[in-house]
Amino acid sequence: MTPLEIVNAAATGAPAPRIPVFCNLPDHGARELGMSAREYFNKGDYVADGQLRMLRRYGYDNIWSLHYVGKEAELLGCREILFADDGAPNVADFVIKNLDDIAKLEIPADITQHPAWQTIADSLKILRCEVGATHPICAYVTASTTLPAILMGMDKWMELFLLGPFDLRDELLRKCSDFFHQEIAALRALGANVLIYATPFGSSYFVSRKQLEHLVLPWMRRDLLPGGTDGIVYYCGMAPFNNVIDLILEDLAVKTLHISPLADLAEAKRLVGSRGLTCGVIDDIKMIHWSAEQTRAEVKRVIETGKVGGRFMLNNGLMPLAVPPANIHAMVNAGFEFGRLE
Repeated sequence: MTPLEIVNAAATGAPAPRIPVFCNLPDHGARELGMSAREYFNKGDYVADGQLRMLRRYGYDNIWSLHYVGKEAELLGCREILFADDGAPNVADFVIKNLDDIAKLEIPADITQHPAWQTIADSLKILRCEVGATHPICAYVTASTTLPAILMGMDKWMELFLLGPFDLRDELLRKCSDFFHQEIAALRALGANVLIYATPFGSSYFVSRKQLEHLVLPWMRRDLLPGGTDGIVYYCGMAPFNNVIDLILEDLAVKTLHISPLADLAEAKRLVGSRGLTCGVIDDIKMIHWSAEQTRAEVKRVIETGKVGGRFMLNNGLMPLAVPPANIHAMVNAGFEFGRLE
């Protein structure tokens, strides 16, 4: 079976020889090509080449199209990205500097015509041509309740989100949700079929469950309703969300859940059961200091906890550049070994 067929089998509960083994290495391509991050992310051809080389080097099941999260801010007017060769690029120029800027924020009529979109389109076209028939292509989309954090900074967004003025908060959320609709439709049209829905506010780690139910959940419904939830992965970063799994499955109809390594995986698998695909996640921050043997042991523990009953896969977060390559090899190889189902 191809990796794409294995992933589809895991999602539906169909027979497969092993669980899917994903590995996310969005920032590693620049180093592989001997380029600075600024040069690497400047061309979609480079990003596609870097990701294809990572796939060949480690042999996992998926491929990433993500450039960097700040790319979404660029599509909305960010004029400066801070590039670092030892970490992920970040926003250096907030689009919203004061509350008056919310009214001025304009969502492009067609984001695919924006110059910042071109590198995304170029890389996805190459990835779809090279491995689209055999491998899942992952893309990253930021939820409307989280996108304001990269447009105005987390501290200002939390203040506006919780304290108001609520008319401005809701105006910003509506604009961010409208942007989300465009972005996810454009990514799907280019061949992305695993959509990482980044929603840290979808965990009661940042907001209370009451706030999640009454403030966050309606906006998540608005985000996801037009295009549906096929291929959507519920991702709260590394924040645990076991206590809202039932809400996600029943209210949002999202069927793939990226479980925090800080959460009780056995409990998460029990809660999800046969209703969806449980994604067990390695703590790749700790992998910086682990040995290959420790990495292998943790993969074994995660898989043995989660694979009973099927509908399970292995993944990491967003692998830091400081993780030794030997540990990445150990993670993937152990995933294949301990993830056998036959």
